[in-house]
Amino acid sequence: MTAHLPIAPILLPFLVGTLLLALGRLSLPAQRVLALVSVLAQIGAATALLVAVSGGDILVYRLGDWPAPWGIVLVADRLSAWMVLITTLLALWALIYASHGIDGQGRHFHVLFQMQLFGLAGAFLTGDLFNLFVFFEILLIASYGLALHGGGPARTRAGLHYVVMNLAGSTVFLFAAGLIYASMGSLNMADLAAKAGTLAPDMLGLARAGGLLLLAVFALKAALLPLHLWLPAAYSGTSAPVAALFAIMTKVGIYAILRSHTLLFGDSAGALAHLFDPWLMPLALATIVIGTLGVLAADSLGRLSGYLVLVSVGTLLTAVAVGTNGIAAALYYMPHSTFTAALLFLLSDAIRRRRLQHGDGFTPDADMPRHALWGGLFFAAAVAVTGLPPLSGFIGKFLILRAAPGQPWVWAVILLAALLAVIALARAGSQVFFNSQAATVAQAPKSGASPADVTLSGVSSARELLAVGGLLGLILALTVFAGPALDYANATAQQLTDPARYISAVLGGRP
Repeated sequence: MTAHLPIAPILLPFLVGTLLLALGRLSLPAQRVLALVSVLAQIGAATALLVAVSGGDILVYRLGDWPAPWGIVLVADRLSAWMVLITTLLALWALIYASHGIDGQGRHFHVLFQMQLFGLAGAFLTGDLFNLFVFFEILLIASYGLALHGGGPARTRAGLHYVVMNLAGSTVFLFAAGLIYASMGSLNMADLAAKAGTLAPDMLGLARAGGLLLLAVFALKAALLPLHLWLPAAYSGTSAPVAALFAIMTKVGIYAILRSHTLLFGDSAGALAHLFDPWLMPLALATIVIGTLGVLAADSLGRLSGYLVLVSVGTLLTAVAVGTNGIAAALYYMPHSTFTAALLFLLSDAIRRRRLQHGDGFTPDADMPRHALWGGLFFAAAVAVTGLPPLSGFIGKFLILRAAPGQPWVWAVILLAALLAVIALARAGSQVFFNSQAATVAQAPKSGASPADVTLSGVSSARELLAVGGLLGLILALTVFAGPALDYANATAQQLTDPARYISAVLGGRP
């Protein structure tokens, strides 16, 4: 049974998404139940996969029993299993939040949601570049539908920018794959890692060009500077549960950079070794700076949350650029940054629904119903996202700084960004929760708010609180169980920086 675990997180959402599409007339409550059961099953499969590889084993699933590098392989190691588990846990709370009415604002929400999970799991588990491209396209096509779900001019405009940028990225990905295949004769990642160190000198130029184009594509997916402009509008313009699920989308780009950086262009890659190094650290630090400026300039909670995603992207890639210890710190910080970003998007939407005039904008409005509860939840989220003690964000940032001794720019940028984020979130909280004014329900709601938003604005939703509380619970669990999580992250970093076992497992012992 263990041999089939790598395909389970891919197969489950695909089958359920296909079933939901076939049963097009199924009632919305029934769709919700089926989708929820599917996500719970995916969490079980992801947990089983994590347990199976936690001892250092690498599971290889050969589709059609064709051996690598000629056949399609799925590879589950510590990193891919970690990413799949983070994705499924995030999906559970995003789905619960969506099920209080947002999933009914358009067609096929649950089909697209499952196909998004199908593409995400495939991207983390595939063992070759071409199928990484295929799964990228699957998750992107599903994300286009989700980003535009519910309609509206602002959402359509932001979604169009998102679609165009990613279509351009997909085209560049094909050029990158073509150059790498032309120079190395393979697209299987283990085979490429084995060949990189012995590449003929006349092929090095093609391989370098292909590798740098890959970095550009993955940087676009991760929203790394200067390819970040699509993210704030796309994330703040779509619905809250979709934005929450999209918190893992930038991590797909970070995962691809990390996998390529350590496997394809690692220490044993000869002349191609450390191909990303001259670019990664400067762009990551610049992304933190730009993201922090955006946080300070944001005029709404949604935009602020979008720019905080950029800050987390820069922080994670800065840690990756530091080295092995930095990679371990990044792997611990990865789930924290994902869950806190999702938490802020959900909270922003819940607050917007309860402020009839100005939504989540930083403009005085009438006091919200149960404002003390939502203010307390916002305070907890602010502590988490800025890295203040005692939550896991503080542990993660401390580990990143400890991994970068003698690098004052890393310390200065990360600490200054955290300080400015505290200031921005304090300003946002004071404007939303303390700077109230008299307002009447008869006044028109903020432009872009739907009738459903207005109806729900004064109603405390149990599903909203459940989803927000679930994400806070994950952050608390990551704090309480920091020791085991750090042990796993350190073991994963060691496995990544020693790719010989990965190559041997995939290629079946062939040199």
